[in-house]
Amino acid sequence: MTPGRSVALAIDALRHGWPIRLDGLVTLLPAETGFAPGASSHTMLISAARAATLKLANQREAAIPEAPVLIRGAEPFDLPLARALADPALDLRYPLKGPFVAEPIEHPASAATAMELARLAGILPAFLVDPEAAGEAQTVCAADLADWKDTAHLAVASRARLPVAACEEAEIVAFRSADDMREHVALVIGTQRSERAPLVRLHSECLTGDILGSLKCDCGPQLNAALRAMADEARAGGWGVLLYLRQEGRGVGLVNKLRAYQLQDQGFDTVDANNRLGLPSEARDFPVAARMLELLGVRAIRLMTNNPAKVEALSAAGVSVAERVPHQLPPNPHNARYLDTKRDRTGHLLD
Repeated sequence: MTPGRSVALAIDALRHGWPIRLDGLVTLLPAETGFAPGASSHTMLISAARAATLKLANQREAAIPEAPVLIRGAEPFDLPLARALADPALDLRYPLKGPFVAEPIEHPASAATAMELARLAGILPAFLVDPEAAGEAQTVCAADLADWKDTAHLAVASRARLPVAACEEAEIVAFRSADDMREHVALVIGTQRSERAPLVRLHSECLTGDILGSLKCDCGPQLNAALRAMADEARAGGWGVLLYLRQEGRGVGLVNKLRAYQLQDQGFDTVDANNRLGLPSEARDFPVAARMLELLGVRAIRLMTNNPAKVEALSAAGVSVAERVPHQLPPNPHNARYLDTKRDRTGHLLD
């Protein structure tokens, strides 16, 4: 079995609630989706962010602030208790948790891999460790995940002419990797010209904003404004490239994004909501965008973004960012706090 296939099967197992075995060392059963009647364990693995919510941050590995935390309780964890610990939506229903004690993690690379696999599966990052009655597990290794994430596996799958409302002269290009169900696309606006750096927008998938017109974010208006700007560029003799990345919710998935929305309605900002879920506030894979540009033969770009991290990530991946083009739109009453959080906590360059 190829490394990529092992990761794909592990992600599928987690979504179905089946156990996985990391590096042949430890078996993990996902707390959220776990399907194993009678399963229980003396220990649970949770993310550093969720540990902070449960007031266990002082027990994580001091040298590695983002390291997962292995906790032991007075009684074994069953799946209902594990779910109550993993899901912040249950915090008020089960306010009294613990006491717990953190134990040393013997296999930190395996623990970190488990957190990443949970994120990719779109589930909460919490597991029963070596549970009784877990059943047969899918085996996967940390090295398998590194291979699965290698952007060299990404290739052009298909391309076709696609007139769009902003510009009738456009082409859509689809990219995929054999073991990744996500299919990224590029929309090339105008005629590709090797001598002129295109106007480029990296746009991560946002079902609520792009399709449903959500006012909680600025994704839909940013997408439409980017297409209009590229169409103007094409009419002036240039061209543009929209990279549409299948990385919903900044990489945490649609369900977890909606969970974060629920927490925002309780008063938490975007960053704190993700952290209460045990998830990072930024988990997008920008090297994928760099690979897409490489496959399109694009070496230098003018990047439409307010996020310096995108410029740094693309530059580190070998893309020459000739210019950062600001891409700010007016706020509305529903997304003003969201935009303030992007400015104040995630480094976006917004007025």
